[in-house]
Amino acid sequence: MSVAQSADEAGGRTRAFALGAHVTAIAFDRAGAVGAFALGDGRLALVDRGGAPQTVKAHKGAVLSLAAHPAGGFLSGGDDGRLLHVGLDGGVSELAAFKGKWLEAIATHARANLFAVAVGKEIHLFGRESGPRVLGPHPSTVTDIDFSPDGSRLAGAHYGGVSIWTVRNPADQPRKLAWKGSHLKLRYSPNGRFLATTTQENAIHVWRLASGADMQMAGYPAKIKSLAWSHDGSLLLSSGAEPFVCWSFAGKGPEGQPPVEFGGVPGVLISVIAVHAASPFAVAGFADGALQLGDLEGKRATPLKSPGEAAVSALAWSGDGWHVAYGCENGEAGVIDLAPR
Repeated sequence: MSVAQSADEAGGRTRAFALGAHVTAIAFDRAGAVGAFALGDGRLALVDRGGAPQTVKAHKGAVLSLAAHPAGGFLSGGDDGRLLHVGLDGGVSELAAFKGKWLEAIATHARANLFAVAVGKEIHLFGRESGPRVLGPHPSTVTDIDFSPDGSRLAGAHYGGVSIWTVRNPADQPRKLAWKGSHLKLRYSPNGRFLATTTQENAIHVWRLASGADMQMAGYPAKIKSLAWSHDGSLLLSSGAEPFVCWSFAGKGPEGQPPVEFGGVPGVLISVIAVHAASPFAVAGFADGALQLGDLEGKRATPLKSPGEAAVSALAWSGDGWHVAYGCENGEAGVIDLAPR
């Protein structure tokens, strides 16, 4: 049975729960057994495969960023300026504190045992024996960060483009990729050939890293808050439109070619999207609270969840690829089991 076939039964295989606050982010631990839901009131809700959510008071304000820690458990950043490690048992330890800063972006690289956090105009890189290193300052606030697939580079998005730092020699000057305007989200393609950002102008900007050539995909009806590559790097997807919008980066790439579009609901925008790490599937969350599973090869969508009372604000796939966790702006949340029966 495929993921798509399993989706037909998802309605009866969803563990739903009310978390009582805006779900700002979701992550699964490295083993994939525990999901963490970051909340707008400073709590984290830890959910395993069987029990009820365990809530942990972590931050004094909203939890703004969340990721699986390379060594286990979770990393969280808050609008209280604290970077925390939260264990699977709910234990909380402070790794760093940056008074007056909002920690809105965390990036990790498990194989390289690295993680980084954006702090104002700087990026703080952790994991090297010499201790945390500070990268920057950048021209403006760093809005998002991402490691290259091999862990050798760390990129930061900011006003005017992207800065790419060499992890082995962080004292070196970064490579600059320039494009006017504010850049919001940033993602390396899994094959390391491209780097994509979203911009304030409701567009996506992409650079070919080998040559530095760039391209722009514009015309989205809303600001793009979520960006993801397919598992093989052949497709780029995002939020900000009604259907699944898939830009092809196979062969010569998307220049001069329209994207493939499928699924969606007329009049309802995708608010967040998450792509399977090993198979051609993606899940889209919509502004009306609905979820759809997209088959990127078959170009068709299957409903996973009916509309609710609030927009889907966060999504994540488990490490085994058979569970999807979702959260909404009103605290509605759940884990959908797509494993074959």
